[in-house]
Amino acid sequence: MDTKEVVEHLVALKVMRLTKPTLISPKIVTCDFKDLPGNIINNFLKDDATSVVQMETLAAGQFLLLPQSFGNIYLGETFSCYVCVHNETSQPVQSVSIKADLQTSSQRIPLTTQQNQAPIMLDVDETLSDVIHHEVKDLGTHILVCEVTYMSNYNTLASFRKFFKFEVMKPLDVKTKFYNAESDDVFVEAQVQNITSGPIILEQVSLDSSHNFTVKSLNED
Repeated sequence: MDTKEVVEHLVALKVMRLTKPTLISPKIVTCDFKDLPGNIINNFLKDDATSVVQMETLAAGQFLLLPQSFGNIYLGETFSCYVCVHNETSQPVQSVSIKADLQTSSQRIPLTTQQNQAPIMLDVDETLSDVIHHEVKDLGTHILVCEVTYMSNYNTLASFRKFFKFEVMKPLDVKTKFYNAESDDVFVEAQVQNITSGPIILEQVSLDSSHNFTVKSLNED
């Protein structure tokens, strides 16, 4: 059986998607003090760091929960993530740099600004970080490719990559109907449906037509 050699790198790479955090609530399990567990379960709930003091049984959270996965993103949203390289050794690491690309079905897009800067030295317990923002304009599977390069103990360049996959989904479903009137007018009915998992605020819905038509909205107040 073939075995692959495990390479221990001098630096560690961590990536976290930046999204709106949620409140984390304690798991409410209580019992009467006359029951067999006594106050053991109640005291455990009071000691839970996520519970609110003197309101432990209300399941009210007071801590924010950071994103635990990349999840999905909808077309037109801005994809944001935090990329961090940390020196976990007891010695400085030379020539550290980060490179990040977003791979779609049709193209590879360079993202991080650090790739335009010269490599730096990371002292013990120091980090090199970057915040990435990119407006997604394609549906389907996207892969964030992060590559870290540094100088190894043998004075040779070492590098490694990590891949993070996420899906870009369609937020709206638009259905149209056309009605031709005898006056040569064309009436267009558009049904816009929110197919996301949350509410959407529509700032504007308009129809862009060719120069052969004059458009007038029938929804004006």
